[in-house]
Amino acid sequence: MSADRRARPAAVEVRGAVKAFGAHTVLDGIDLTVEPGTVTVIVGPSGSGKSTLLRAINHLEKLDQGCVSVNGELIGVREQGDRLKELPERAILAQRRRIGFVFQNFNLFPHLTAVENVAEAPVATGAATRTEALERARSLLAAVGLADKEGAYPRHLSGGQQQRVAIARALAQHPEVILFDEPTSALDPELVGEVLSVIKDLAGTGTTLIIVTHEIAFAREVADEVVFLDGGRIVERGAPSQVLDRPRHTRTREFLSKVL
Repeated sequence: MSADRRARPAAVEVRGAVKAFGAHTVLDGIDLTVEPGTVTVIVGPSGSGKSTLLRAINHLEKLDQGCVSVNGELIGVREQGDRLKELPERAILAQRRRIGFVFQNFNLFPHLTAVENVAEAPVATGAATRTEALERARSLLAAVGLADKEGAYPRHLSGGQQQRVAIARALAQHPEVILFDEPTSALDPELVGEVLSVIKDLAGTGTTLIIVTHEIAFAREVADEVVFLDGGRIVERGAPSQVLDRPRHTRTREFLSKVL
């Protein structure tokens, strides 16, 4: 390993990731490196392991084999001799604060207003006072175009607005990496654009993003690298112009022919 690589570890490194549910292997030996400040878009058919891979990165799914590190630190485990030992839940929760996660179905607290949803985690973890957290929450809601909705409860917001609140919430703890798990899949088609626009703006800030999506045109526009996953394996990866426009693998071409 070069001195430069040691000085600047990968934002995310997945090594030998294997995950099975019963007899079904969902992740089959995945190796993936994501450099700091880049946008990686993961595409592939349903059931290919995309969401499981994303959840493994912040240890919502425990790997059967392999490991994940974020900025050089193992996530969810520590080395003990030649084995990996699970960290206490409290330590895992502390690590997850560094990894923002935007879910398909928003996962907002229904009893909290938009601004309270965004401010909740920094207050609960002691990262900020309530006054500080609310001030940052208002700033983040303004950044995602919802300055006028801070007092609204989730039930009074459209799906697109709820997802934008969820993005603001993911940003509230200054994450090192943000994971997006099909952030537009639960939205009506006319609301997709407003969420993708916010993510596109975020991609321009130098934040490390890993996005699972079926929006191929969006992937072409924002990704530094596209990863095509099928059967729990990385079939092809590279620049959008290569993977999406000139795919080398037959399976990639078959997939794209059905979604484009």
